[in-house]
Amino acid sequence: MNKKVIIITGASSGMGKDGALRLIKEGHIVYAGARSVDQMSDLMQAGGRAVALDVTDQSSIKTVVDTVIREQGRIDVLWNNAGYSVMGAVEDVSDADARRQFDVNLFGVAEMTKAVLPQMRAQKSGLIINTTSVGGKIFTAIGAWYHASKHALEGWSDCLRLEVEQFGINVVVLEPGGVKTAFGSTAKEPLLARAKGGAYEGLTRRVADTFERMYAPSNTTMSPPSVISDTVVKIINSKRPRTRYAAGYMANMTLFLRWLLSDRLFERVIMGQYK
Repeated sequence: MNKKVIIITGASSGMGKDGALRLIKEGHIVYAGARSVDQMSDLMQAGGRAVALDVTDQSSIKTVVDTVIREQGRIDVLWNNAGYSVMGAVEDVSDADARRQFDVNLFGVAEMTKAVLPQMRAQKSGLIINTTSVGGKIFTAIGAWYHASKHALEGWSDCLRLEVEQFGINVVVLEPGGVKTAFGSTAKEPLLARAKGGAYEGLTRRVADTFERMYAPSNTTMSPPSVISDTVVKIINSKRPRTRYAAGYMANMTLFLRWLLSDRLFERVIMGQYK
């Protein structure tokens, strides 16, 4: 196997942590980045390198990238996995929260990518994987800022691919569907707090209840994070990866329905979920 030097952002939990552990097991040199280094002791025990990384802080990004180049002399893969979701009606989400959403989901990806590109260009090879979401292709209620950031990342990634392919660098979009995380339990209260007493409280409550049901521990339909890890391994091992990979519960079906249905019909399908 060709051992690769890999940087992963958002590696302290969920898909990022599972993917990091899998890639370490595969024999790669993995630098797992996150703000919560204390949550990555298992990665270090497995043989990975845990590094403090805030994708909204340019000095933090520079420190990590410089460290990897100094210690390994190359960077083969950057998996831009860090991201989160600000949920709420457009009128209920503050300007600060909306800007923070883009700072992490889009501009953080951009800064990480710009930091590794000089090294990848010099070595005339590299792979950049950007985690968007099925949400980067569809729309739902009470998620405008999240969807906007992921739609933007989809387009940004396509443009980047055209620019860097001349240097032997691949850019791949990873579009997860339903993956089992703690999202349902952590999203409900902030959602309801934003909407309390406002014009969108009724709709927000229906959306929050739907998320809670979907991500409940008893719901076995959601995919485990290992489904995403399997896909990342497949991308890294491919000599010529595809431009997009969708994985996880209902990912391909959702994208197919979005392609097949008109906006109005798709809207009816989406709103039918909030009961």
